[in-house]
Amino acid sequence: MPRSVLSRCARLTQQVPLESVRSTKHGVHRGMSSVTIPPPACMLRPLEVPFRYLFGPGPSNVPPRILAAGGRPIIGHMHSEMFGIMNDIKKGIQYAFQTSNNMTLAMSGSGHTAMECAVFNIVEPGESVLVAINGIWGERVAEIAERMVKQTPALAKYKPVLFFLTHGESSAGLVHPMDGVGDICHKYNCLLLVDSVASLGAAPLLMDQQNIDILYTGSQKALNAPPGTAPVSFSERACHKMFNRKTKPVSYLLDMTHLSNYWGNDGKPERIYHHTGPVSGFFALRESLAILAEMGLENSWSHHTEIAEYLWKGLEDLGLKLFIKDKDLRLPSVTTIAIPEGYDWKELLAYIMKHHRIEFTGGLGPSVGMVLRIGLMGYNCNKANAAMVLAALEDALKQCRKSKA
Repeated sequence: MPRSVLSRCARLTQQVPLESVRSTKHGVHRGMSSVTIPPPACMLRPLEVPFRYLFGPGPSNVPPRILAAGGRPIIGHMHSEMFGIMNDIKKGIQYAFQTSNNMTLAMSGSGHTAMECAVFNIVEPGESVLVAINGIWGERVAEIAERMVKQTPALAKYKPVLFFLTHGESSAGLVHPMDGVGDICHKYNCLLLVDSVASLGAAPLLMDQQNIDILYTGSQKALNAPPGTAPVSFSERACHKMFNRKTKPVSYLLDMTHLSNYWGNDGKPERIYHHTGPVSGFFALRESLAILAEMGLENSWSHHTEIAEYLWKGLEDLGLKLFIKDKDLRLPSVTTIAIPEGYDWKELLAYIMKHHRIEFTGGLGPSVGMVLRIGLMGYNCNKANAAMVLAALEDALKQCRKSKA
């Protein structure tokens, strides 16, 4: 076809974007295209993501080694090599949790997914749940339970099947003592469910020794992996309750009958497809657990405490007040400071983000309007970053407007 004809055809096609040209043995026919929505302009531009220092309550910055692991070539989620990586993850979680539980795995989702998995699989209609509310995560579990069962207030009187407690409450910056809690629960034939999303790797926690029946965490805080995977483990007591239900769990996706097989925990020779797991997310989680194992749990705990104490002293030297007065109850990974008198906390955070590229956050749930939250976890947990935090706060306190009141 001559070049001039080709050019005219090209111009014609551009002029009639909603029409399509169809060739048949009888000639060329023009018909209306089924595509009526044009490509969005934003999708025709390259992805742009700014660099920020994520010094809030999570997610935290991901180290290059974990980013590289997540960027490895995809393999099939049912390949034998993938099952090998999942087995590594299981062993890594057992170390991080300090448990020998066979029913140990990682959920395909955030820590919230593991939270719902625990409640959905353990609790049946008509049963009672006791929730210790020391921040937003207790409130969240209470709401989940209320959607299923009647929430009740005491072990002896109402005989709950499950007691929930947050070990590291990121909304308050509080770490809850765990010794003896599991013993009390077992005395009343109650299972203990613990949230360690903000505390795992940063504060001591021993699942088996402290008689915790169900423990879960998230990938994005002290573990420093991207959000989207959630380690969880169930004791034999929890498994007995979970696998002897009278009714099916309300969620198929979170049904441990299927998930236990997917993770090779049910003793059956073959794993059957249940859902497509986040392959890249599992790569990253595996590497984050390897980093924790290389460092050692006790070293990680002491390192987080050392940096937290350095930060706490610096904050007090700036005249700021720590929200949790008792040093032994402060969460090493997430520090809460009372909003300084006379300042607009949103203005402080906006100034620090704009001029220092640092993310802090305000309160969450019951602590909104009361605190600022600073997180130094895993890869981010070092004195250089703590000094950067203190310098940014000092600058913001000088530059932001303070009311006369």
